[in-house]
Amino acid sequence: MSGMVEMELARIIINESSDQQFIFLREKGGQRQFPIVISMMEALAIDRFVKEQETPRPLTHELMNKVIGSLGANISRVEVTELKNGTFYANLVLQRDGSEIEVDARPSDAIALAIRNSSQIFVAEQVLEEVMPF
Repeated sequence: MSGMVEMELARIIINESSDQQFIFLREKGGQRQFPIVISMMEALAIDRFVKEQETPRPLTHELMNKVIGSLGANISRVEVTELKNGTFYANLVLQRDGSEIEVDARPSDAIALAIRNSSQIFVAEQVLEEVMPF
């Protein structure tokens, strides 16, 4: 994992009059932070996880979390690996039987699952340099 910087969720901005919502990731123990545009569904899921609010039935991210657990895996970490043409790319890193499994994922989905499981979030240094060139 060289070249990766640990981040944490700094804030969520939910604007009900827009399709685009924002989460801000901040460097753990540092000052660098940047926004990622996400949909209302992921923003609400992350907000519910942060506020520890349960839903009467499992929604998509909770369902995915249960499927991962049912398969004997856990969410080790999220890695935001690239920024191409304004789109972030990420991997959801699962651990099962001592092995790691990387699953290509939208950052918003991966971060929602990481927040739900108190898993670490990492961003490639190269991505930080692209979003914060100064």
